[in-house]
Amino acid sequence: MARAQAPDAVAETLTADGVFEAPLMPADAAFPRRLVGREEIRSVMAAYYEQPAKDGRSPNFEKSAYVLHTTSSPDVFIAEIDTVFDGDGEDVTVSLVQIFRIRDGADELST
Repeated sequence: MARAQAPDAVAETLTADGVFEAPLMPADAAFPRRLVGREEIRSVMAAYYEQPAKDGRSPNFEKSAYVLHTTSSPDVFIAEIDTVFDGDGEDVTVSLVQIFRIRDGADELST
């Protein structure tokens, strides 16, 4: 259930014209490289999260971690995130970097 609510939570932190970029996603990936606007981000993320996991793994938030970095700009910070997925055999870790720019009290996000 929490996973299904994530698109709303993410979208609400963004400006109405916020941008979500994932430039390292393969061109043929199920998730697009660029989304523009709070509503597009919300709807695409919701549809993506409704897809079943390919290997049945679940995120393990106790094993997962993140590090926040400040920058020389007070409006920008960077989050390094390592999400650990449990499953049969070894854990799988998915790492990503998100760059946030605060504008008008809300986020613009690049992944």
